[in-house]
Amino acid sequence: MTTSPFIRPYRADDRTALYDICMRTGHEGGDARHLYDDHDLLPSLFAAPYAELEPGLAFVADDGTGLAVGYIVGTADTTAFVERFRTQWLPPLAGRYPDPTGPLLTPDEQMAALLHRPERMLVPELAGHPAHLHVDLLPGHQRMGLGRALMNQFLAALAAQGVPAVHLGMVTANKAARAFYDRVGFHVIPVPDAGVLTYLGRTTGGVVL
Repeated sequence: MTTSPFIRPYRADDRTALYDICMRTGHEGGDARHLYDDHDLLPSLFAAPYAELEPGLAFVADDGTGLAVGYIVGTADTTAFVERFRTQWLPPLAGRYPDPTGPLLTPDEQMAALLHRPERMLVPELAGHPAHLHVDLLPGHQRMGLGRALMNQFLAALAAQGVPAVHLGMVTANKAARAFYDRVGFHVIPVPDAGVLTYLGRTTGGVVL
């Protein structure tokens, strides 16, 4: 008997897979495990806080056996999420990942600095797109329609909450990710001095074809 991949809500027992997917797609869409000494750090910024703080917007692509091979996570309200990140998510992690005081010489130090600065998510030019998201899919499960299915599930959940628009920030060098976001209806939101990032947005209405 064969099983087919499908989209389902995130469960607590998906945590290990969530962290693994984040690390294996964390370097411009490719494996980031060789870059970091602590493999929990990157997911502690870009995946786990959303699953913990806003579980109603966390969905996974299940390979049909119960294993998550991709996810989409995010928040309906970036401003409120930043406050919860600082007051609820950060304090238990601050001892393990202290705020670096010197030059940021390693990827671990760079991510630790970002962890302590959730206000970096508050970009004035993005105010019209109050929600934001992160989506990642293991390479072996891409180009199967799962990315679109994850996006449709997330957009529908936002629309049901009355959220009009969503944004994301992506590393400009990740051309494959940019092609995907273009295909699913995102457009560039100009943000001065965005550094290595490009910001994209779209409305929550309508499905991704």
